Amino acid sequence: MTAKTGNEWAVADAKNRFSELITKALKEGPQRVVRRGEAVIVTAEGETPARPPAPGPTGRVEYVEHQPQPAGARRVLLIIGGGIAAYKSLELIRLLSKAGVKSRVILTEAAQHFVTPLTAGALSEDKVYSALFDLTDEAEMGHIELSRSADLVVVAPATADLMAKAANGLAGDLASTTLLATDKKVLMAPAMNVRMWHHAATQRNLARLRADGVAFVGPDEGAMACGEFGVGRMAEPTAIRDAILRLLSDGPLKGRRVLVTAGPTVEPIDPVRFVSNRSSGKQGFAIAEALADLGAEVTLVSGPVAIAPPARATFKAVETAREMLAACEAALPADAAVCVAAVADWRPRAALKDKIKKEKGAAAPSIDLEENPDILATLSKAGARRPMLVVGFAAETSNVEANAKAKIARKGCDWIVANDVSGDVMGGAENEVALITRDGVARWPRMAKEEVARKLAAEIAAALA
Repeated sequence: MTAKTGNEWAVADAKNRFSELITKALKEGPQRVVRRGEAVIVTAEGETPARPPAPGPTGRVEYVEHQPQPAGARRVLLIIGGGIAAYKSLELIRLLSKAGVKSRVILTEAAQHFVTPLTAGALSEDKVYSALFDLTDEAEMGHIELSRSADLVVVAPATADLMAKAANGLAGDLASTTLLATDKKVLMAPAMNVRMWHHAATQRNLARLRADGVAFVGPDEGAMACGEFGVGRMAEPTAIRDAILRLLSDGPLKGRRVLVTAGPTVEPIDPVRFVSNRSSGKQGFAIAEALADLGAEVTLVSGPVAIAPPARATFKAVETAREMLAACEAALPADAAVCVAAVADWRPRAALKDKIKKEKGAAAPSIDLEENPDILATLSKAGARRPMLVVGFAAETSNVEANAKAKIARKGCDWIVANDVSGDVMGGAENEVALITRDGVARWPRMAKEEVARKLAAEIAAALA
């Protein structure tokens, strides 16, 4: 074993004292750090070093004062997973610090192959945690207290492994135990290979985590370190910072009530058959979640879909157009209504009690249809109970903008979001829309439905401000 030099012992001792004084600073008040060259001299506020520090190689003596978190300041617990995107989390810590948000870091064992505890600790100005069974860490701050010491838990990068552990309640290390023990909101920024992201197991875990109330930012599409291209890149640090700030703030829609409709309606022909459409509900559910992220009190009324509703929305499941209209009217008064649902225009005049049987030689049965109630028009003309802002959706296959503009006049709503559904929009992950108001048309490029939802939610917030 090679003996440490005096300078190396000084650095090691200083690191230990620095960690201790950071903990002390958080509990008792400001602590002073005096750095010179490679060595670090740490003194508590009011103490005097035994000898004045000599200048380092730069000829300067630096004094860095660690300030405690002010009362009411915001703090995130950042879990850094093991992936090449871990380096972006260091930039995230810096961006959050500039925004007045303190970070406390947990590094998984795998993450330490990409970033070091020393770097994360220097940027966060706090101790870095990694071991579940570290007696010193448990004495200073147990993992239960650690899981609840912040206003928000952020996982960036959220690897496939971390998502799987969180979705299935596994708790075999500090990171997964913290996620299971926390009572705070969780935000994940996934990062993985494109095929791992699209794997059925990852998509199941994603759906389960969303149903449990976990928020997500990204992943983005682009070139990956493995040489492949596709969805799976971790969102950029600025985007993650913005998502964190949204979740930490009350939001511009705090105190506002918003009604959202989504999915298809199902109109029974007999006990087996029905009239419906291909709507998946993805766009409406994303809009409900984006509005909730901005602080709105959201009521989501949806026809039958195969996705979990946002955890922070009041969910009303319906089947027919008449049931949807009744649920919408029961949700009034509201400040805004966003009618995304693909409501069946017609329904069978009478639903049969028994299944229609196919008989040899018999003519095909005829079905007598009648018009369904027009939910968008009804909400737009609700008198004193009319929402301040009523937004409709126009799913068109031709003359998209012209038909949408005519719909505004015919229905009496304020805005129409027009989209061309002749391609893979219904049931797909992306959308290309035009927001049509009485003042003009804003055309948005093709993007993920979640991004469409965030842009529309921001427009609604601005309109209601």
